[in-house]
Amino acid sequence: MTDTHAPLLDPLDMADITTPNRVWMAPLTRSRSTAGDCEQTPLHALYYAQRAGAGLIVSEATQISHEGQGYAWTPGIFTEEQVESWKLVTDAVHNAGGRIFCQLWHVGAISHQVFQPEGDAPVSASVWTPEGEAFVGDRLSEGPTVPFPEARALDLNEIPRLLDDYRHAARCAARAGFDGVEVHAANGYLIDQFLRSGTNRREDEYGGSLENRLRLLDEVVAAVTEVLPAGRVGVRLSPMGGPGGSSDAKPEETYPEAAAKLAGRGLAYLHVVRPNGHTGSGGSDEGNAIVKDMRQRFDGVFVANGEFSTEEAAQWVGDGHADAVAFGRLFIANPDLPTRIAAGGPYEEANEATFYGGGAEGYVDYPTLDRVTDPLPVPA
Repeated sequence: MTDTHAPLLDPLDMADITTPNRVWMAPLTRSRSTAGDCEQTPLHALYYAQRAGAGLIVSEATQISHEGQGYAWTPGIFTEEQVESWKLVTDAVHNAGGRIFCQLWHVGAISHQVFQPEGDAPVSASVWTPEGEAFVGDRLSEGPTVPFPEARALDLNEIPRLLDDYRHAARCAARAGFDGVEVHAANGYLIDQFLRSGTNRREDEYGGSLENRLRLLDEVVAAVTEVLPAGRVGVRLSPMGGPGGSSDAKPEETYPEAAAKLAGRGLAYLHVVRPNGHTGSGGSDEGNAIVKDMRQRFDGVFVANGEFSTEEAAQWVGDGHADAVAFGRLFIANPDLPTRIAAGGPYEEANEATFYGGGAEGYVDYPTLDRVTDPLPVPA
């Protein structure tokens, strides 16, 4: 083990779980679930089991309802069939000695009518047309990407139903064998659309003041912790960046206050994505300062994410700016990432052409350190 990376390899005690290291696997959309029914397969079980050495795996973003889907071939956690398919994954991870949380996801406006019940418009905090295009895969002949439609404002009387969807998904995740859940309130998706002043122009108790814009986050976390122990619930936030071009006028106020709102609940952790090139926001000293302020405002385990090198991650943990760091692309290409960090590398490069959609290639065929010249077997 190199002294430089030693802080990443220490165990970490959370509220209800101890992780063997501080090298976490970030949630990574890979768009390989079955079309239509949004289920997982044995290929997913192999992919996650290969990465079971992570301190904690946070699953790919997983929609809580039919309405919550916004991308082709992403998984759900709201039907019995989806629950059964996820059991393949959680059993495989646990058999390999790992731990896995399910990231609960509602995309809000970052969707298309093709994914919505009855072909309706997607929902958001307010009427809003995101910038860019929706990834619809093979659902439309003019795809795989098409312009986002205008989203409608979620009606006030629909919010209790939305909270029930989160409760139901959390129960489903528990029955599927997950060790906990992460509430996805980041990256410009539905909860973040309520947080951000640029997308929330409501005039009721969910809009206007920062206190009101934080209300949905507060209520979703309360709903999920009615179903699961708080120590089995994490939350993800991102001060800047995300699809659709959503923004907030004062992220340096909004997101530290959101972190403070989550304190005192006994949550498993707060997971924060700092501004980075992959989210379209770019790295910045201002962004790092906001994340470090959020760390000071939250009273539990704090996890950082966003284009960290292993050296910078170890420095952040060593300096107390984070308790763990979640890696994305490095975990795609290096299924045994903690082992490689302990050895000081080398690290494989991820093939971006295989990130979204497809099968085994670029998914389960990356070698482990002890099999660099003897590639892993790939299922047909």
